[in-house]
Amino acid sequence: MKKLVLIVFIFILLLITFPLIGMSQLEEKQGGTDYQVIPDEAIRLRILANSDSDADQELKRMVRDEVNEVITEWVAEITDIEEARKLIEARIPEINEIVKEVLKGEGSSDSFKVEYGSDITFPAKLYGDYVYPAGEYEAVLITIGEGKGNNWWCVLFPPLCFLDFSNGTTVAAEEDTEEEPQVAEEKTEVKFFLFEWFGWS
Repeated sequence: MKKLVLIVFIFILLLITFPLIGMSQLEEKQGGTDYQVIPDEAIRLRILANSDSDADQELKRMVRDEVNEVITEWVAEITDIEEARKLIEARIPEINEIVKEVLKGEGSSDSFKVEYGSDITFPAKLYGDYVYPAGEYEAVLITIGEGKGNNWWCVLFPPLCFLDFSNGTTVAAEEDTEEEPQVAEEKTEVKFFLFEWFGWS
């Protein structure tokens, strides 16, 4: 009789445990901070706001949205970085016009400058355990006014501007994985209960 009860308990335990293990593994994959490694050959976009005032930061975001949308369309079907380089370099005048129109539309009198090169300076950024090192990188740099405000940057090619590198994480929200230790505790309690039931403790 005890053997039959033991078999039933083990069967129930397995039914409970396997789904919990699967859920824990899924939470592990989705829950941790997800940092994106930038390829060695990449073209970035960096925009420097005039200042950290709300108005200047909002203007920076407007320029970002317009420029990013257009360049993303340009490189959408491109897989070769050399081709992307030639295309972006040839269209710097168009990027100038985009920035000019955004500033004009917002009634801004700020000057601006659009540069493209392989020696654009980026500061180091630390997000959790992952570091985007400081250095000179290939990029399109847009400087608005004095360029002394908080900057925004992303990777134009390959197209990774759907990631917010300024915050250091992907768009996917972080999930809470605090439930995992509780699952382990529940399994231990069931195990000890079985041992005590059959006098194995």
